Amino acid sequence: MAGALLLIVMIAPAAAAAGCVLVRVPRVAEGLNLIASLAVCAAAIPLTILSARGPYYYLSEYIIIDIAGAWVILCTAIVYLLASIYSIGYMRLLGEDEKLWGFYALFAGFALTILLSAVMNNAGLYWIAIELTTLVSTFLVGFERAAESIEAAWKYIIIISAGISLALLGTVLFYWCGSFVLGQTYDMTWEALRDAAPKMNPALALLSFFLVLVGYGTKVGLAPMHTWLPDAHSESPAPISAMLSGALLNTAMLGIVRYLAIANAAQNEILARKTLVAFGVLSLIVGALFIVRQNGIKRLMAYSSVEHMGIVALGFGIGGPLGIAGALYHMLNHSLNKSLMFFGAGNAMRSYGSKEIRKIRYLWAYFPMQGALWLAGAVAITGAPPFGLFLSELVILRAGFERGYDWAVYAMAVLLIVIFIGFLNHFRAMYFDTAGAAPEDRPAQISRWCVVPMWLALVPLVVFGVWWPSAMWDHFAAAAHTLTGAAP
Repeated sequence: MAGALLLIVMIAPAAAAAGCVLVRVPRVAEGLNLIASLAVCAAAIPLTILSARGPYYYLSEYIIIDIAGAWVILCTAIVYLLASIYSIGYMRLLGEDEKLWGFYALFAGFALTILLSAVMNNAGLYWIAIELTTLVSTFLVGFERAAESIEAAWKYIIIISAGISLALLGTVLFYWCGSFVLGQTYDMTWEALRDAAPKMNPALALLSFFLVLVGYGTKVGLAPMHTWLPDAHSESPAPISAMLSGALLNTAMLGIVRYLAIANAAQNEILARKTLVAFGVLSLIVGALFIVRQNGIKRLMAYSSVEHMGIVALGFGIGGPLGIAGALYHMLNHSLNKSLMFFGAGNAMRSYGSKEIRKIRYLWAYFPMQGALWLAGAVAITGAPPFGLFLSELVILRAGFERGYDWAVYAMAVLLIVIFIGFLNHFRAMYFDTAGAAPEDRPAQISRWCVVPMWLALVPLVVFGVWWPSAMWDHFAAAAHTLTGAAP
């Protein structure tokens, strides 16, 4: 059953990408991509449930379906579906129908590479899959072909490639560590590395982990390796910004978590965890500083992604059942919430013809429904109740106290207050500031295709903020046991 569901998850976007290339008709291409996203999401939900009974191995154990990987697939599938719906309305506004078949082919291909990364059971193949996400998404970052978009695409591929090179070096060093235990030739599966870790040289294993952490941390957008992220998120089409933030970053974080389990088993648990926690706190600091002083609406969302990946890093770094549960829950809530925020930002940009916050005014008066959805998302993304991110952040804070990371908890709490004030101050200006001049012409109206996915993202955010299903907690507890060996 799990194998059949995985087959659907992989074949659907691949078939959509191939269909877009063969047909080259814009309306058919967007339909193929939407159908593929529906199929992926429909298969990802039962696959996530079945993963608790696994892990399942396929293709000579090169493919794995485990709880953590299936959870990333679920987050990716949700964002892929929401972004596919949104892109139908958004991309038609560009007035470049002749290029849309290429956009949707790349879009489906991008989703495929992310999904493929989550199920790689070989450290080397995982690196290749992550590199494929970079190559495909680079063309999407620069899709609009403006000077700023091309510059952002180049900056994206150069910085990410530098980071991924360090991750490759760390992967090679981990293989070398394992060769002293498993012999010169062996399958570099996650399980093999973890089983061999207690007999590895601790210093060499720690160095390998640091290289991998910095390498894949660049892809995650952890500070100070985050410098590609604001430009790429700002210049990409809005649905691609949602995929970058809500799907791609989670997949790269999965690699760090898998290597963290190996470092822990190699007698480096304390230092490895403290390093990841430190990167998390630093990301929160950088996010807070740039959010307060931001002028561009999509760059504001980008630095929010830096902040939230820092929170996820804190959860996994703190560890234990609560820390891991909070981090996984935060992944899902952030995927939903950031999709909503980028959709709202894309709508505002297209309506007002500007990315600058100071030029977006009277939003509530012109767009009462869309404005209410976007404002609710803004409150949610700052971690305020009654939304899902509030609950996941609360769980991570509690885990920090229980695991002795009081300093990180206090830093996180203070920085979240700063971010709450700074982020919502920008929205106060866009909604309620009457000092700026109103637009000379009424801002352009937005298609319903661009509003419906905002509803679809907001409703579960509210539900997850007031109700944490017991089955989901059991799922997270099983994930903690799988990743750390802690009692479920």
